Amino acid sequence: MPARPGDPRRLCKLVQEGRLQALQEELRVAGSCQGPAGDTLLHCAARHGRLDILTYLAEAWGMDIEAANQDYKRPLHEAASMGHRNCVHYLLGRGAAVDCLKKADWTPLMMACTRKNLEVIQDLVEHGANPLLKNKDGWNSFHIASRAGDPVILQYLLTVCPDAWKTESKIRRTPLHTAAMHGCLEAVKVLLKRCQYEPNSRDNCGITPFMDAIQCGHIDIAKLLLEKHEACFSAEDSLGLQALHRAAITGQNEAIRFLVSDLGMDVDVRAASTHLTALHYAAKSPL
Repeated sequence: MPARPGDPRRLCKLVQEGRLQALQEELRVAGSCQGPAGDTLLHCAARHGRLDILTYLAEAWGMDIEAANQDYKRPLHEAASMGHRNCVHYLLGRGAAVDCLKKADWTPLMMACTRKNLEVIQDLVEHGANPLLKNKDGWNSFHIASRAGDPVILQYLLTVCPDAWKTESKIRRTPLHTAAMHGCLEAVKVLLKRCQYEPNSRDNCGITPFMDAIQCGHIDIAKLLLEKHEACFSAEDSLGLQALHRAAITGQNEAIRFLVSDLGMDVDVRAASTHLTALHYAAKSPL
């Protein structure tokens, strides 16, 4: 059964495909411009980078550029998240709130920092976006950028906001923890050079950045933390587990070999709380 004129799914498909003329004809017949499932057609246009359609809907139909969908996303969130700089420019030029919040308190700048798109990040910051705002988990934009791992973006954020690195999540994880966990070697280099993190800073579980690197198999980062940050490879988490135990739990054979063969860790060292060895944990692990 063909979609009726003005069907939200059909309208959104026309936007997605960039078919402005067909959309104009459809809207003339339908007399309305609703998007699907809480989105407006502006959301669809911003998400897919359709500047001509975005402009048409905002100017010919007077659609609200601050309209929020079910997740409280604005069109600016969509454009920033997908890296559509032309749409970001247009929305900011029409007065879109640069630090509007979607669900979980994410700003457009935070969304942009999940991508490696420096120009969009620069545009938002130059229009007043605040890198120090935090989402519901306590992450600011710098923390999010540390997970994405682009060193150029980290350098830029530190230049425009030198204190951006002084942040912890609600469970006390730093950007260094996050970059180490995700294997972002070049990002870790920037963080060690330009920021002043404590060598063995612990999150609420007692995990250090070195432990994060080891349990995720990022040996190059673990070596860097030892050489440049004086990390302690025998530090214990809140359960008394050392990096060796955590590597055994996650099945990181190369990391275990590095700890035992290169660093001389005792393969039979027991966790302080459980008195179990790495072999015990490896036997219990499904990995």
